Amino acid sequence: MSDQLLAATAAGVLTLTLNRPDRKNALSIELIGALKEAVRGADLDAGVRCVVIRGAGRDFCAGLDLKELLESADLEPEENEARAWHLGELFVMLRALPKVTVAAVTGRALAGGCGLATACDIVLASEGSQFGYPEINRGFVPAMVMTMLKRLVGEKVAFDLAATGRLLTAAEAERAGLVSRVLDEDDFDAEVNEILGYLTGLSVLAVSFTKKQFYQLDGLPFEEGVRLGARVNAVSRATPDFRAAISAFLRK
Repeated sequence: MSDQLLAATAAGVLTLTLNRPDRKNALSIELIGALKEAVRGADLDAGVRCVVIRGAGRDFCAGLDLKELLESADLEPEENEARAWHLGELFVMLRALPKVTVAAVTGRALAGGCGLATACDIVLASEGSQFGYPEINRGFVPAMVMTMLKRLVGEKVAFDLAATGRLLTAAEAERAGLVSRVLDEDDFDAEVNEILGYLTGLSVLAVSFTKKQFYQLDGLPFEEGVRLGARVNAVSRATPDFRAAISAFLRK
């Protein structure tokens, strides 16, 4: 594992800490690779029930490493696309992981860093945090993150954020749909840990089925979505977790 990423597992939670505080935890090629390796490991580790991504220091993540980004200007288009997909694949992997992924955001989550947060299933933000896509102000395009942005906040708000690069407070980001919950700044760590503890106590199978169906619904017509739900419902009823939980409830 790279020293740019700290990893620790405790009580079913894998904590991944972006460890470049002097660079506002900018996403280097090395850091992205380390994150992908950690996600692959979490998929195979039965002891991991939930993954949380945090940033060392004041900020969550300021986006791609600008030095590496500038160096890429001289590369061939195919090489640049491969570099872009290096990060894009991480977004896809976080969605495909059959375990809940949580972004615990303090400070700024900008550009690719905002994309990294919103690629997670749940975004927990401290009151003083900020979110945005300022790529346009650097002559760049928020290209890959736009897929998540448009799905989360809708067409008009998404275009406004992408085309102007304006930043949102945590409260504004929550209202827009980028953030799941805004937590008290002074009690942020305690509240995050409480939520993670709750998530790790849930049925592994139920969480996996819920997450898989949730993202499969993207783009499905209404009837197909309901039919998919019926199939998932039928499979989940046959699991040991379901039988045990319902039996326990009925015994109360």
